[in-house]
Amino acid sequence: MTGGIGKHSGAERGSGLPDGETPDSVHPDGDVPGPPLPSDGEPTAEPSADPRDARGSGDATGPADVDPEPPTEHIRPEDVPTTVLPKMTPGASPGAATPPPVQPAATPVAVPPPPPASTPPQAPPPSAAAPDPDTDTRRRRRLVIGAAAGVLAVGVAGYIADVALSSDQVPRGVTVAGVDIGGMSPDEAESVLRTEIDPRLGSPVVVRAGDVTTELVPAEAGLGVDWDATLDRAGDQPLNPITRLASLFTHREVGVAATRDDGALAAAVEGLRTRTDRAPVEGSVVFEGATPVAVSPRQGQTLDAPGAAEALADGWAAADGVEVPVTVDPVSVTQSGVDRALREVATPAAATDLVVAGRDGGQAVLPRDRIGTVLSFTPDGDGGLSPHFDVDAAIGVLGPQLAATEIQPKDASFALSGGAPKVVPAVTGETIEWHKTLESLPAGFSDAGRGSLDAVYEPKQPALTTEAANKLGITEVIAEYTTGGFEYASGVNIRLAAAEIDGALVQPGKTFSLNDYTGPRGSAEGYVSSGIINNGRPDTAVGGGISQLATTLYNAAYFAGMEDAGHTEHSYYISRYPEAREATVYEGAIDLRFTNDTDTGVLIETIGTSSDITVRLWGTKTVDVESITGDRYAYTSPNTVTLPAGSGCIASSGAQGFTTSDTRVITDRASGRELSRNTRTVKYDPVPIVRCISPEPPPAPADAAAPAAPPASAEDAPSASAGEAEGE
Repeated sequence: MTGGIGKHSGAERGSGLPDGETPDSVHPDGDVPGPPLPSDGEPTAEPSADPRDARGSGDATGPADVDPEPPTEHIRPEDVPTTVLPKMTPGASPGAATPPPVQPAATPVAVPPPPPASTPPQAPPPSAAAPDPDTDTRRRRRLVIGAAAGVLAVGVAGYIADVALSSDQVPRGVTVAGVDIGGMSPDEAESVLRTEIDPRLGSPVVVRAGDVTTELVPAEAGLGVDWDATLDRAGDQPLNPITRLASLFTHREVGVAATRDDGALAAAVEGLRTRTDRAPVEGSVVFEGATPVAVSPRQGQTLDAPGAAEALADGWAAADGVEVPVTVDPVSVTQSGVDRALREVATPAAATDLVVAGRDGGQAVLPRDRIGTVLSFTPDGDGGLSPHFDVDAAIGVLGPQLAATEIQPKDASFALSGGAPKVVPAVTGETIEWHKTLESLPAGFSDAGRGSLDAVYEPKQPALTTEAANKLGITEVIAEYTTGGFEYASGVNIRLAAAEIDGALVQPGKTFSLNDYTGPRGSAEGYVSSGIINNGRPDTAVGGGISQLATTLYNAAYFAGMEDAGHTEHSYYISRYPEAREATVYEGAIDLRFTNDTDTGVLIETIGTSSDITVRLWGTKTVDVESITGDRYAYTSPNTVTLPAGSGCIASSGAQGFTTSDTRVITDRASGRELSRNTRTVKYDPVPIVRCISPEPPPAPADAAAPAAPPASAEDAPSASAGEAEGE
């Protein structure tokens, strides 16, 4: 073989390095380094010591003194000859000479033959030049670039083939509700999806709302599948090679495109509320008898209905269920705050009875099993609980047990004896100040082994002191009035009510109420049944007759110059009362009220007999009062009412109705100057004619029948009045 190719030259020439670069072991001329041989094959003289000589001359057979080639890094590619290896034919020996192939004129290509198997590697002679680092780097770079180009070519070919083969398939990695349909044809994908997903429509799907898990059947909620739209979500084959490569290792969930009946879906969402919605529960501590119990805090939540409908429509087919949105209602107390209150306050408080020691050996006990009636807890704003001790509730339990150790205050009063009122001195009390007694609680509950508490007693002044009573000016009668003519039952009721208001004190600027002062007037209080006016006609009821006391009191206040604070006349006129100057009352409905608008007090005195009732007002007389009664006019005739005879019917002959008035003139007692003149007009209804009719006798035989009675007239119809019941 010509050219002197060694075992490295052919392989390295075909390594893909750029033109002009050679491996370090190859001479720029393409010759193997070593001593140059003469034309007859004899070795030449020893190599020169000049470093340049170590790389060899440009001609293997040239003289040794020829100028050496410049260093490899300065050699231009076009100056470097390329050795063309002969083409080996099968069966030819490596040493056989073959004609050199014709090389292209533009770019010679070196084709390295495989190294002879029989030729072992030979180490370079000691005089060979050292490898050049820059040349080695460039060689490796050429190897990398060549390899990359090969990989790229394979990749491009694979990409083109992949696109061509999958053009009519669902893109790889696509899943619908967890079902992988990547690489399937659309028809095959739809078939698989129908098989996998259709059954889910009729099966309960898990619904998670906050911390609540429940179920819902999609078909019952009006949900279905739009298969065309679902497959459209998968999209077309991607052309981006990176996307296609990633699809080999990833999945893309596209979900089900749902059909929906909005009405049915909204109804189903509302149906979830009973299971998902709840009010927040603040952490606290409660007592079950003597046992304190921790109430763990729990935040509330409310289902977001529009958001839940959308979430269900989008994700009902998911194998792991649907998460629906909720609005959270937070709580302020933490579990650690509850535990601390239980440990530090509630448990010690319920450990023993609460004992309060009073005077003279008195003792009050709040049993431990009733601690929950007075001790409670409220959020403190920092995640904990503040204990709250209800002092009033504690007084309700403890107070009666120590009442005997207290002295209650007593107001000054007036005794009406000897013809003039006298002041009965007030009594200063000494009672337990419970708020001071219990002020150490509930903090004291945390004290281990606490003892009993000592009751704190303090003086308590009466509402009306002796000094204040003496300054009220109650020295003389300022007005009185008497009425009579009542029957026995009414007299019983009148005297009972009169006794209740006897001694009542109306201080300056205060208003007196007959109903408020007497309280209930029923059988339990001793009142009996007597006459009233019910729906415009006479009737009876327990407490009837009190209106006579009301009329008497009204006239006494009228002539004392008191301010009218509200009164009501009877619906029809009763002859024993003055016209337009009378009053009726009915418990819970009609009241008599007047205001003491003087500078002195007013004391009420009542005097009752079997035939009359007198009301006398004491105070300081400063005015005179005159009553002027107006004429009657606008008369009206009574109706006739027919009722079955019996206890429910009170016969009445009736009376005309009319309108009249009363004018009150108040003058200053000292100067006679007129202070006020007020007229009140009153319209009285007619008193109905009431007939009590016994039941008709059985009809007579036909031959003895009496003439038929004429139709009832309008006067025979029941009264249409619907007024309130009134006392007579």
